[in-house]
Amino acid sequence: MHSLMVLIDGLGDDPIPAWNGQTPFAKAAHPFMDYLCQKGELGHISICEDDVPPGSLTCILRLLGVPTGLFPSNRAYLELLARNRDVSEYEMVLRCNVVSQDGIGRLVSFNGMGLTGRELEELAGKFSSLSSDIEFIHLSDYRNLLIMNRSEPVLQTVTAPPHESMGLPVKELLQDLQAASLVMKVFMRESEAILRQYNRNGLTYTLYPWGASCRTELPSFEQLNHIPGAMVSQTEIVRGIGKALKMEAPELQYCTADIDTDIREKLAVTRKLLSRYPFVMTHFNGADEAAHRHDYEGKAGFIARIDKEFLGPLLEGLNEPLRIVVCGDHVTSSVTGKHTRAGGPVIAAETKRNSPLPYEIKTYKDIVKFLMKASEENG
Repeated sequence: MHSLMVLIDGLGDDPIPAWNGQTPFAKAAHPFMDYLCQKGELGHISICEDDVPPGSLTCILRLLGVPTGLFPSNRAYLELLARNRDVSEYEMVLRCNVVSQDGIGRLVSFNGMGLTGRELEELAGKFSSLSSDIEFIHLSDYRNLLIMNRSEPVLQTVTAPPHESMGLPVKELLQDLQAASLVMKVFMRESEAILRQYNRNGLTYTLYPWGASCRTELPSFEQLNHIPGAMVSQTEIVRGIGKALKMEAPELQYCTADIDTDIREKLAVTRKLLSRYPFVMTHFNGADEAAHRHDYEGKAGFIARIDKEFLGPLLEGLNEPLRIVVCGDHVTSSVTGKHTRAGGPVIAAETKRNSPLPYEIKTYKDIVKFLMKASEENG
């Protein structure tokens, strides 16, 4: 029997006061998820539990059977792998957002709010030739990577994630990083001269490097779980995890990492991969992005779209039994805009089964066991 994990990034949420305490998942219309609950079970599980940070890197690795002790400290290197690039042992990679500040330098947006997609592409072209010591790689929208010579002070400097730092002074958030590297300090100063031309409506812009990492080796998904697997995602970190685990992770032509993604393309690719692999994970990132923007209505609407445009056609077109889990990785609160350790909805079912599931789904290890079946517990 083939297995499918439908991973809705940041699926869980806090109660929304405007909805009398309902969450976006509870508010959304999802008849096909309800059908799976009737066939199987609905649980409430924290993937990160209390021993790893609540983020996509840690939680997705955990759901794919990677032992906690092998988790890399940061995710930039894996995002680089998603672009079919690598680095040597003498180099390191940092994530780099374009962020917005208000008139007194407080962080008001982690995603370049106020800049158009075309302007972000234009900026990436200018930054790519800014420094001979730092290679600038544009990923998508506000997301970028920096490659530079390995520096232990930079690797050991902890810079708070921008999406977790709204309202704080940007200069203070970045001061330790700039103090750790003269090359970085010069690069930041020169980039600010370019960004100054784009200031508008009381907003100023800056680059926000964070999350430095170096080359990381992981065992393959098949080594860990004794079955080959594939992945459907256009989010760099998730595709990078797939590449690192030697899963097939095809490039998607029309999909994005937000609520405007092409769900039909993900459905078509998922069907194709399920015909070739015993395990497929299909990832949707839009719910997480919406929650970071405090857009609980957009998050609920996106969950409903996944149910209607992905799960519905998939289930109605099945000819063979399918073992399926619908879950999130971590909770992303639409109230605070931050990740939390709280539990989120987990639906587990076998489409042709008319009796109780063979496993109780109480922890992330049960999800891995249920989907992989032949795998041993590795967490």
